[in-house]
Amino acid sequence: MEDILPFFAVPTVIIGLPWLILHYVTKWKTAATITTDDEDLLGDLYQLAKRLDERMDTVERLVASDNPDYQPARLMHDRETDNQQLRELDRMLAEKKEAR
Repeated sequence: MEDILPFFAVPTVIIGLPWLILHYVTKWKTAATITTDDEDLLGDLYQLAKRLDERMDTVERLVASDNPDYQPARLMHDRETDNQQLRELDRMLAEKKEAR
């Protein structure tokens, strides 16, 4: 029995332990990434948000035409400062699509 113990222990330490560590390191790295399905979903959600924003602009214009005292308390589509971040996001999405 004492002769068999080094026969199993040495390969376990030399092969098994590094394999176990590398296996879980690989699992950890792949779990932290965004998949292409996630990117597609984010793109779809972004397009939906843009459409909803355009609808909100239309509703606010209609309310403002009926009530001249109405002042919207949200970002406006026609102000440069409000659109700067949206343009940056559009640019990044376009670059991402070109890379594919």
